[in-house]
Amino acid sequence: MNGYLNESHFLMVEEGFTTRDLLENLLGELCQESDQQAFFVADLGDIVKKHLRFLKALPRVKPYFPVKCNGSEGVIRLLAELGAGFACANKAEISRVQGIGVPAERIFYSSPCKQVAHIRYAATHGVRLMAFDNEVELSKVARSHPRARMLLGITADSIPSAHPSMTFGTTLKSCRHLLETAKEQAVEVVGISFHLGSRGLEPQTFAQAVATAQLVFDVATELGFRMHLLDIGGGFPGTEDTRAPLEEISAVINSALDLYFPEGCGVDVVARPGRYYVTSAFTLAVSITALEEIPMEQPGSDGRCDSGMCPPVSPSPPEPRPCSAAEEECGSRKSLVYHLSDGIYGAFSCLLFDSPCPRPRLHKRPFPQHPWHSSSLRGPPGHGEDRIADGLQLPQLHVGDWLGFGDMGAYTITTSSLLTGCPQPQVTYAMSRMAWKAVQLFQEKPPQTEDDRESLCTPLSCGWEMAETLCVTPVFAPAGII
Repeated sequence: MNGYLNESHFLMVEEGFTTRDLLENLLGELCQESDQQAFFVADLGDIVKKHLRFLKALPRVKPYFPVKCNGSEGVIRLLAELGAGFACANKAEISRVQGIGVPAERIFYSSPCKQVAHIRYAATHGVRLMAFDNEVELSKVARSHPRARMLLGITADSIPSAHPSMTFGTTLKSCRHLLETAKEQAVEVVGISFHLGSRGLEPQTFAQAVATAQLVFDVATELGFRMHLLDIGGGFPGTEDTRAPLEEISAVINSALDLYFPEGCGVDVVARPGRYYVTSAFTLAVSITALEEIPMEQPGSDGRCDSGMCPPVSPSPPEPRPCSAAEEECGSRKSLVYHLSDGIYGAFSCLLFDSPCPRPRLHKRPFPQHPWHSSSLRGPPGHGEDRIADGLQLPQLHVGDWLGFGDMGAYTITTSSLLTGCPQPQVTYAMSRMAWKAVQLFQEKPPQTEDDRESLCTPLSCGWEMAETLCVTPVFAPAGII
C-alpha cells in the first residue's frame, strides 16, 4: 500500500449494507440532535470501480484527476492510493495534493492562466508540467519557472464539431508562432493538450482532436522540440444516462491513438476525467429550513409545471410522477417554495457548471391520500437568485424534512461558504470490504493469472449496489511521466 488511504479514513461496510442505509442512519441521528446542516455520503467503492473501468477501456491513457472537480480529502487520498495523477488549477490545489504526500511528478499544473506567484510556488515545490496557450503565459513561465515542461493547449476552433464554449487554447494557425516564441525564450514544450468538456459531444470529436494534435506535434518536431506527451483532457460521462457511454468513447479514442500516435512512437497519453470519477459516488442530504406558499395565479417564482410530465421526484424507491390534467390547470390550488439548508453558492454550485437540474428523493414516504403541489426549491433565505429547481410536483413537506440528491459528486465541494454563511457540508466516506480488498490487491500484487484476475471480478461499490461485475488486469496509473 502507498499509505495515502487507510481504514481510519472511511467507514467499512459489509455485504448488503447500502449507501442508502448509511444515509438513513445518519439522518436518524441528525433528527434526534435537531441538526439541519447539509451533508454528503460518498461511496468510495464506486470510484474504485470507475478507476478500474477506465484503465480497462483506455489502457494507454493515464488518468490525472482535476482537483477543482472535487477536492475532498477522501477522493484525493483514494485516487492517490490507486496511482492516479492530479491536475491542479492553482497553488491551493497543488498544496492540498502535496499535503498528503503526492510527489510533484504526479501533478500537472493544468490552468492556462496562472498567477506569477503560483508559478513560482510550483517551481519551488518541484511541479514542472504546465500548460499554456498564449505569449503572455509563455513570458511568465520563462521568467518564473525556466525548468517547466509545457503543453500547448489547442482550442475548439482547431477541432471540428467541438463545443464553442471551449474558450481556452490557441487556434491551429497560431500554433507555429507560439512554438517559435517558446523556442526563442528557451521554454521547453513537450506536448499538446486539449479539453472537450462535458457537453455530450459525439465520440468522433475526440478522434478529430487527436488528429489535430498530431499536426501540431509535427510542427513542433520540425522546430526541434522533443514532443512526448498528449493530454486528451476530460469529457467522460459521470453517469450511465448519457448519449455515449465510456466504452463507446474509448473505442473511438483508442482507434485514433493507434492511427496518429501508435504504440511505441514514444508518446505518452494522459487524460483529465473529473465528473467521470466522482459524479455518481456522492449523495447530498439537505433539510428544509423555510417554506412559502404562493398563489397559483402569481407568475414567476411558483415553479408551476406546464408540460405533461413534471421532473421526477422520488419517494423511496424512485417513482416519477406525471402531472395530472387538473394539476396542469392549477388544480393543486397553491404553489410551494422550499428553502433548503444549502444552495448554489455551496453544494449546488454544480448548477453553474452545466450540470442537469438535480432530482430530489424524499426521505419520508408520502401518504397516498395527501395532495401533491407545484413546488420550487431555493437555497437559504436571503438570496432571491439562489434557484435550485422549478416545476416539481411534491407532496406537502415541512420545515425539518430532508431531501436527498444523487449524482452530486462533481463541482459540489466548495472551498468556502462566505456568501451563505453556511459551513461546508461534512462528507462521510464509506467503502465495502470487497472494494477495499480490491484496492489492496491492485497495489500490492497485480494479478498474473486468470484465477487471480477473478478475485477482482466482484461488485465493488458500497454495499454491493452495483449488479455488474468488473474483470480487469490492473494497469498501474502514472508513477511519473516527466
